[in-house]
Amino acid sequence: MPALDDDHFRQPDLSALFPAERRTDPPKILLLYGSLRERSFSRFAAEEAARILQRLGAETRIFNPSGLPLPDDATADHPKVADLRDLVRWCDGMVWSTPERHGSMTGIMKAQIDWIPLSLGAVRPTQGKTLAVMQVCGGSQSFNAVNQLRLLGRWMRCLTIPNQSSIPKAFQQFDEDGRMKPSSFYDRIVDVMEELVKFTLLTRDIREHLTDRYSERKETGEKLIARVNATSGA
Repeated sequence: MPALDDDHFRQPDLSALFPAERRTDPPKILLLYGSLRERSFSRFAAEEAARILQRLGAETRIFNPSGLPLPDDATADHPKVADLRDLVRWCDGMVWSTPERHGSMTGIMKAQIDWIPLSLGAVRPTQGKTLAVMQVCGGSQSFNAVNQLRLLGRWMRCLTIPNQSSIPKAFQQFDEDGRMKPSSFYDRIVDVMEELVKFTLLTRDIREHLTDRYSERKETGEKLIARVNATSGA
């Protein structure tokens, strides 16, 4: 195999994939939502998801996007941007909950994701972290927004779980206090959060090994050689 660089090729490490010791602290889940309306159904859905996650033993935090500037309209030290990035570093997994507007996720949802960088220094804050996606619809059920969120999750190198939630006619699914009424749609959110917690517990200890890539090891090795050669005057 002449195209393969054996110096950087690795067999899967079973001891790394199945560690004898695992973390016992609660999984940390960050929830993002995509509407600033007073009766924001994407926020109601995220809050309902957070309650379920807490019952499942997770620690949750919900980011309020109000006041977050448009991408590139402020610097990374803006308080809301810094808060969001700190929460992304803190978490083991995320829930993204957006309305569908004009057949797409909202700009508010996309702006939050766009402020999350692929790398912060030497750290990739989303790589290998779990992700669950949800959407609320003003009319009939649609999956446009969750499909877009899945695409973004893959781009951000998240482990997006198979299950998802789409709530049609969301205005009918929540009471005056913003609590979700019993329904098959509520049951689906429970399913999604159960799955998210399981996948998070399964992968959070091994995500560095899961996302360790041959191409990146090879590139790192070549950069090291170039730096050594430059230093030695070779």
